[in-house]
Amino acid sequence: MMANDFDTQSVLSNQNSITSVNSLASLLKEKMQNVPAMIRKKKRETKDYKLRVFVGMLFLIIVFLVGYAYIMYNQKLLAKSYFESIKLHTKTRAMRILDAKGYDLLTGKLGIDLNIEKPYKCLPENLRNDGSHCYEWNSVARLYMNLEKAESNSEVKCYSFSWETLVNNFYPTDCFDIGDGVYWYGGGLTKGVDYLLNKASFDFSPFVTGDTNTKQWGNAVKRFFLNSKGIAILVDDKTPLYVSINKNDSQQICLRGRNDDFAFVNKFTNYSALNYRVCTGPDIIIAHDNLTRMSLWDGLTENDNTIIKSLLREPVWHIPAYSQEELTETIIYNYTEHVIASGYLHVGHVLINEFWQKHIGDFMFDPDRFPTLEDTVNILHRRGFRISLTIQPFISTESDNFLEAVAKKFLIYERNSERSIPALTRYKSLASAGVLDITNNATIPWLKDQLKKITETIGIDSFYLDFGNAYNMPRYYQCSKTLDNPDQYKSFFMDQVKGNLKVFGVSSGISIPHPPAFLSLPPVNSSWSGLQTIIPTVLSYGIIGYPLIMPGPIGGDFVLSSNYTKMLSFYPMRSPPLPEMELYIRWLQMATFLPVIRFTHLPSEYRNDSLTEIAKELSVIRQKTVVPMLEQFTSDALDTAKPIIRPLWMMDSSDPNCLFVDDEFTIGDGMIVAPIIYRSDTSREVYLPQGVWKDGIDGSLRKGNRWIHNYHVPLNKVAYFVKMPDNTRF
Repeated sequence: MMANDFDTQSVLSNQNSITSVNSLASLLKEKMQNVPAMIRKKKRETKDYKLRVFVGMLFLIIVFLVGYAYIMYNQKLLAKSYFESIKLHTKTRAMRILDAKGYDLLTGKLGIDLNIEKPYKCLPENLRNDGSHCYEWNSVARLYMNLEKAESNSEVKCYSFSWETLVNNFYPTDCFDIGDGVYWYGGGLTKGVDYLLNKASFDFSPFVTGDTNTKQWGNAVKRFFLNSKGIAILVDDKTPLYVSINKNDSQQICLRGRNDDFAFVNKFTNYSALNYRVCTGPDIIIAHDNLTRMSLWDGLTENDNTIIKSLLREPVWHIPAYSQEELTETIIYNYTEHVIASGYLHVGHVLINEFWQKHIGDFMFDPDRFPTLEDTVNILHRRGFRISLTIQPFISTESDNFLEAVAKKFLIYERNSERSIPALTRYKSLASAGVLDITNNATIPWLKDQLKKITETIGIDSFYLDFGNAYNMPRYYQCSKTLDNPDQYKSFFMDQVKGNLKVFGVSSGISIPHPPAFLSLPPVNSSWSGLQTIIPTVLSYGIIGYPLIMPGPIGGDFVLSSNYTKMLSFYPMRSPPLPEMELYIRWLQMATFLPVIRFTHLPSEYRNDSLTEIAKELSVIRQKTVVPMLEQFTSDALDTAKPIIRPLWMMDSSDPNCLFVDDEFTIGDGMIVAPIIYRSDTSREVYLPQGVWKDGIDGSLRKGNRWIHNYHVPLNKVAYFVKMPDNTRF
């Protein structure tokens, strides 16, 4: 029984075990069958998760876009329209000038240093009667905006902006975006010789003439900036102007009105002011022509016209003398003898620097060094030379004329002092000098009498006025009539001597000198780097409105032995040695195509037959090809003030390649010149605008609107191309 019981339990136990195994197998089978479903479920859950993320992101984007659109909509509502083309957001002072289609022509920000957000409309008593819109920022500054009345046939619109400061130590500052793909020009020669202002980078500096070895701007400036979209900015002459470009890589041109203790010490308003115009034209050529156009024929005499033509046709022979010992009657005579002995060089203007006097300001020849000058000048006149003297408004304290000028109060005097105390300065070789007060009505008659003596007794044909730059004025200068800034002295001087002195050149300026006076380029270092500055300088001066320019002597004016960064108005210059022959040849090739060709070193000094042959060939090219073209476009310059030497974009502003080329130039619209300006180069890249061009080297015809790569220019040749008629066919 026990055994049977045991067997029964065993059977039940076995059956239970089998059942358990079967159940486990069934469960396992069931689970295995459910795995694909679980995987599919997880896949569906993953897809749902991604969908939710996508929907969430889309929702955030929609929210952002709606919010951004709302903000922009409100900004647009707040950016009020003025004169149909100006948009100004009065809270942020962001400004936009639009074209007829609503696209941005110019963007920027006004009053960048204002910390007050909300402006108010000006009170009635502060409004102007010219229709200007006026806003005031909490008794700190007022802004006036207006649309200037244009001539009926003008394609250029101009908008005026005028800041009136109401507190001390606030300097109104407006900045304009340079813009992508937009090129800016103008102002004058910068320290970095930046023909394209896009490449310039400097902090705020006073906008006055200076020496680019130490200061930001060169010997001639004009408050005129222009870009390739036909936008121009013209700043009022009385604004105490500071300019900054690309400060801290800002890609902006900034204007600031700021009085200081030298350049803009004379205040014409209670506090600093900023007044300028923004003008828009259909393109850069139309804008430039409309804004710089003026006739220069007024007051021009037949003798003046003769001087202009003589400067184009004949060289200026600048007698090399960097001390009184180097300038004597014999040296002048021998120099002209070498010119005649060459057999191919033309007689012209003999330019004698200020060392013709014993003491600068004597206004009489040193009798010890020029004992028989009258006879020598008569000989030179018979040979066809014209004699020109350099004169300066500076009078050495060692000159007898200094005592007379002090006694008669002809000199600029110290500010806040009695007029009997002259203000002194230094200039070139002068360690101490007074400056003629040209605003004193008695000064010019006295100066005229001084110069009349030598013109009548010696036979002087013309004068070259060496003004120096703004920083050559005495630090605490004061004139009989208050000047806007020290540069205005030059304009006063030219106005006063007009009709009284025959002036054929000036050293610096802020306005077009009265013809026949040509504006001289700044002194250039005798080096390859000096040569490379000439074309950008000529182009820059032409753009800002100086049509008649006179380059310096071939080979350079001086050699700087070191970098002068602290000397503001005076540094020693030693005589440049004979430049290396390759540099001289390339310099001569370029100068052949400029309005005036000027020599100190003669080609014969090299005693090299190949150089002599090159000089002869260039002389023929100038007389037969260049001079007729110069005369044609000089007449155009006198009619309209359009430059004789022009950038390529004045031929075709729609061609983007013409906008940035700064190592070629044109004579009017009749010739392109592409000289070699780097040592050892015998080839270069040349760009020709649209049209057909005749190659000056081989006489072949070349299609324009393209680059000529690796154009071969051997040492004895210069690349130039003459524009052919439009109907010319190959």
